[in-house]
Amino acid sequence: MFNPLAAKLSSFTDLADGDVAALDALLGAPVTGLAHSDVIREGDRPEQVILLLRGWACRYKVLEDGSRQIVAYLVPGDLCDPHVFILDAMDHSIGLLTDATLAFISREAIVHLTDCCPKIARALWWSTLVDEAVLRHWLVNLGQREAFDRVAHLFCETWDRMRQVGLDAGDALEVPLTQEQLGDTMALTTVHTNRVIQRMRAEGLISVTRKMIRVHDIERLRAMCGYDPTYLHLRRRA
Repeated sequence: MFNPLAAKLSSFTDLADGDVAALDALLGAPVTGLAHSDVIREGDRPEQVILLLRGWACRYKVLEDGSRQIVAYLVPGDLCDPHVFILDAMDHSIGLLTDATLAFISREAIVHLTDCCPKIARALWWSTLVDEAVLRHWLVNLGQREAFDRVAHLFCETWDRMRQVGLDAGDALEVPLTQEQLGDTMALTTVHTNRVIQRMRAEGLISVTRKMIRVHDIERLRAMCGYDPTYLHLRRRA
């Protein structure tokens, strides 16, 4: 089975064959999850680390008025957090945006892995630092960028994250997000999000079919929103 976590961590540093085998051993018996279901909810006590093998998920918070803020996207190769079991209770929920395949990893397995495989431990540190850098850029998106640039930057970032684990689709990227979900991410109304999507369609940057956004011209998007992928640290470390 293809292991996107091994592909992701290998993009940060050179892993030995034994390291890759140790990561493959984490997969166990993967579980299928259905779109629009929660993997874990705010307030739950986390006992296992969740690895996304296929599909898309998100971290989100629901406010008292019922509105939702998506605070991160999870793509194949992403862990919910290698240290999540330290928490007494989850402070956010993780929901599936598409049908997905998941591996549930025990705390004992994670502790053993980081104790016995120092290269994996270092790669996990780098991965955590990248997650924090992504969050900082999302904050800049919400605080300073115009609506068009917010969405364009998100598409560019997602393109590079998918390529990092070898799941790019050549000259296009399929984003399985609805306009409502994009609005919940970028703090935009559905109407405003629709205007951005229609502009991108009119300029030949994307197409939309069956709730799937297909990005066609990533280079123009990069230029238009000033996207710089340095914060993703995609260059492999020795």
